[in-house]
Amino acid sequence: MGNYYLAVDIGASSGRHILGHLEDGKMVMEEIHRFENGMKDRDGELCWDVEKLFAEIKAGMKKCRELGKIPSSMGIDTWAVDYALLDENDQLLGNTVGYRDSRTEGMDLKVYESIPEEELYERTGIQKQMFNTIYQLEAVKCRHPEYLEQAQSMLLIPDYFHFLLTGRKAVEYTNASTTQLVSPRTKDWDWELIERLGFPKRIFGKIQKPGTVLGALKKEVEEEVGFSCQVVLPATHDTGSAVVAVPSNSQDTLYISSGTWSLMGVERMEADCSPESRRLNFTNEGGYDYRFRYLKNIMGLWMIQSLRREVNNAYSFAQLCDMAEKESIASLVDCNDARFMAPASMIEAVQGFCRESGQQVPQTVGELACVIYHSLAACYRKTALELEERTGVHYDGLHIVGGGTNADYLNRLTAMATGKTVYAGPAEATAIGNLAVQMIQEGELADLTAARSCIYASEKIKVFCDGTK
Repeated sequence: MGNYYLAVDIGASSGRHILGHLEDGKMVMEEIHRFENGMKDRDGELCWDVEKLFAEIKAGMKKCRELGKIPSSMGIDTWAVDYALLDENDQLLGNTVGYRDSRTEGMDLKVYESIPEEELYERTGIQKQMFNTIYQLEAVKCRHPEYLEQAQSMLLIPDYFHFLLTGRKAVEYTNASTTQLVSPRTKDWDWELIERLGFPKRIFGKIQKPGTVLGALKKEVEEEVGFSCQVVLPATHDTGSAVVAVPSNSQDTLYISSGTWSLMGVERMEADCSPESRRLNFTNEGGYDYRFRYLKNIMGLWMIQSLRREVNNAYSFAQLCDMAEKESIASLVDCNDARFMAPASMIEAVQGFCRESGQQVPQTVGELACVIYHSLAACYRKTALELEERTGVHYDGLHIVGGGTNADYLNRLTAMATGKTVYAGPAEATAIGNLAVQMIQEGELADLTAARSCIYASEKIKVFCDGTK
């Protein structure tokens, strides 16, 4: 039996601890802990409960000890853009506000007073999303300037947890790139941009590559969980880790990291910061080994998750797929419309879009699910065509990784809408990518090419052609 590695993968709605090791050239994984997550209202802001999340991180680590499977290393990945501000005593300043909070409304115009939107994209290559860290920090500057005056460090969420584990502060590259404050040319903070925006330079720590070893657990953490191990930076942005796990070594691979969000794109060695790329709203997020994830953020399964919650979880996701498949309603919505970001009612938001656009208004749960799934597939088709236009490459296949690989109905719709062969799997791509980076660092896998070959050999990939499985 080889070394064990621990991936702590925390998403917007849940987190999980996955133990992995190599056996006969294949990656073997075991889920040992799972917990819920979500934003909660605190002082009128939508916030993350980072204290609870860190307690869950340690709870999962204790289960490693109970199982007698002590990892040689561990790493944490989460969603992007959100952060913790720390004072001179490394205490949190203010709430750890989440990206769906409304505080960034109007902050884009404030930012553009310092730098025009066109120049901002040319300098960073990052797609405009109102929740990007740049707009969050602008909101803090406007509403709580005292926080920025007192702050000594800004750590993105996984960086903050790594700091709590090791006592060492580091900012990981793939997640740092999503702040819209990093240069794709230097792979470092855009210091001139930060100065123009009036953000204190001291809070922006050194950016480190995935695979960097932070060191051992702090003594108090070691005593609490019952063991010590090395903490290794994975691609801490969950999509960055998911893309590591795309099981293809082809240079011409189109992918969707499908979960709460659908991140659809390709891997490139150079960023495209052109005006046309900006017009199409593509982003150039940092990837493993300084690759770029040239992709578009699409609302994703958040819409169907919200629908399910709104009907009190009366149906499983499989049942919603079955119900949608029986409907014939042809209405479509723009999945990237801002109304779907955090509506009080997803049902009313979908119905309102259809009503305003003169389409049939869905009434039943099945009709609503049908509209959402078909709209996602239509959005994938449009984005695939735009990617082919920007890259000059025709993609025959489309790799889907993440939780959405289990949505067979959506995957069939995607194959039909795009005319491409859809390869679905692995489902736990984010955790797998996290583990792969740790295994590369340890030398058990030679490099990214070897890791992807190993993942392909380890996972059962479902294939959908012309709408059939």
